[in-house]
Amino acid sequence: MNTHQIKIYLAGPRGFCAGVDRAILMVEEALKKYGNPVYVRHEIVHNKYVVEDLKEKGAIFIDELNEIKDLSRPVIFSAHGVPKSVPDEAKNLNLLYFDATCPLVSKIHREVENFEKQNLPIILIGHHNHPEVIGTMGQIKSSIHLVENEKDVELLKLDKNKKIAYVTQTTLSVDETKEIIKAIKKKFNDVIEPRKNDICYATTNRQEAVKKIASNCEVFLVIGAYNSSNSIRLVEVAKKYGAGKSILLENIEQFDEKIFKNINSIGLTASASAPEILVQKFIELLKKKFDIELIQDDFIKEDVNFKIPQKLKEAI
Repeated sequence: MNTHQIKIYLAGPRGFCAGVDRAILMVEEALKKYGNPVYVRHEIVHNKYVVEDLKEKGAIFIDELNEIKDLSRPVIFSAHGVPKSVPDEAKNLNLLYFDATCPLVSKIHREVENFEKQNLPIILIGHHNHPEVIGTMGQIKSSIHLVENEKDVELLKLDKNKKIAYVTQTTLSVDETKEIIKAIKKKFNDVIEPRKNDICYATTNRQEAVKKIASNCEVFLVIGAYNSSNSIRLVEVAKKYGAGKSILLENIEQFDEKIFKNINSIGLTASASAPEILVQKFIELLKKKFDIELIQDDFIKEDVNFKIPQKLKEAI
């Protein structure tokens, strides 16, 4: 009999966003249509469970196109987006390729092109070396000024009286990004903003869901990956909004039970690149060891849906 009772505050919405759903579906559909193997450049999304599952189905993950052994096989670009040099290289190699870039990332690519046409200096708020940032910076020939924090804004050597524009990575902390934008507007007199917020709906919704319940939780667990920006941001948000402790859980089978000693309340969510199945499996694991009470408020279901590209649809 499990006598140690734990309340689990379940955040909602959580788990896969529309861009991740679409990217995974594209790999699965390509495997159905073309058989094994289908190559995928970079992790299709930042989640080991997803990557291993697709490997078992016949996907081969590569870092660069020159690793493709059989040029007659299709290749898919990851949801994070790629620099323009990548499709150019694919064309040169005569590869059949499909681009799984999230449409909300593609929107930022178009913004950057538009700002370049206007000869505007462009600031990108984002994380150095993240695939999405590399992809965005590789959309245009002009240089893009990358800033990660307010200090980086201070160090920018741009004319403060000249019109400038900014864009952001889609998976940033909503709160931190607001502060960086404030710093940009304080330093420069004429700032052009994206027409619509660049931080995606799923990142925003998941952070808001964590904020609502964090202060109820002695420990907050985020199911996600160490190389996933949106996962790490959720861990930071939970801590900032009152969770006693905040932990990123990459492997649900290997969690340390000692975490729950003398603990009566935990928060639980999954990042936009982590599947709901991991949340349910983890709850089942906890039920074997503890007396669990699940607490979940009603939340608005996300109804965003991105269709797979016409090129792949036609091939299917």
